[in-house]
Amino acid sequence: MLLTSLVGSYAQPDWLIDRARLADRFPPRVRAKELWRPAPEHLAQAQDDATVLAIRAQERAGLDVLTDGEMRRESYSNHFATALDGVDVDNPGTALDRSGHPNPVPRIVGPISRPEPVQVRDLEFLRAHTDRPIKITVPGPFTMSQQAQDDHYGDPEAAAMGYAAAVNAEVRDLFAAGADVVQVDEPYLQARPEAARAYGLAALNAALDGVSGTTAVHLCFGYAAIIHERPSGYSFLPELAGCPVDQISIETAQSGLDLGVLADLAGKTIILGVVDLSTPEAETAEVVAGRVRRAYPYLPPERLVIAPDCGMKYLPRESADEKMRAMAGAAALLRAEREDA
Repeated sequence: MLLTSLVGSYAQPDWLIDRARLADRFPPRVRAKELWRPAPEHLAQAQDDATVLAIRAQERAGLDVLTDGEMRRESYSNHFATALDGVDVDNPGTALDRSGHPNPVPRIVGPISRPEPVQVRDLEFLRAHTDRPIKITVPGPFTMSQQAQDDHYGDPEAAAMGYAAAVNAEVRDLFAAGADVVQVDEPYLQARPEAARAYGLAALNAALDGVSGTTAVHLCFGYAAIIHERPSGYSFLPELAGCPVDQISIETAQSGLDLGVLADLAGKTIILGVVDLSTPEAETAEVVAGRVRRAYPYLPPERLVIAPDCGMKYLPRESADEKMRAMAGAAALLRAEREDA
């Protein structure tokens, strides 16, 4: 009841990545090797060390379900998207970001396929370094299709379905390797709701087809460090009620989202974003608990997971640690209330 977990990313150390350059640009869609501080021959070891750091930080804070912190990623999506066949990342194309700005993106030049598992080794490393339940994230097929220039399919739905087959294969391998939860990150379902309704939901369903294991999907309004304004509600959310996903991750802290939307998601567990990432100042456990209580009229605590609004990638590490402790403290307060009731 009232488990705690990150959405995905933890704050990467300054010795690993140039955080100033990272924050001064939109999340990279193609490779951005210039962001890494260690020499190429030492990078993999440094990323492993940073992953252990992220795991231990989550354990010390008292979180229940751990991620690898996405320490090996320049962004949530390009780690996977640039590992696929059928895309040219050396001669990128251009696509508009959710903010409306053009961004270099992979250029689809042939059928999308996954030549080999991309994140299984990351999952196995996480599994080897903690005995707590673990979650790993994969970018969603619709989002990747929106972050690419299609010079092959000539049909946006066909491109999304190509990505869906690659994600489906990856999700199956991640569960086989020991994942407790696999989360598909689909922020562009919220950003582009008309296309999402036309074919994005079908692509997500295809990515989850035949998968056995606890699955989640994450929708957000964008990283708070980059996208500063928050709408008052989701443009795409009730449509997920019939999706075969088990958990839905949404943000409610910064936006003050009307949680009446949860009534439309009967049967789903909600990963409830209750930590505001627009400020490094950490909330108290009581503040976080109050945000969780707002969901009680719509969902029982057994179907709530306490989380930040989005990834913690852009926070200072000290702030990330304090906010994680506030999440764990809120869970303890709320569990005690239930026991006393």
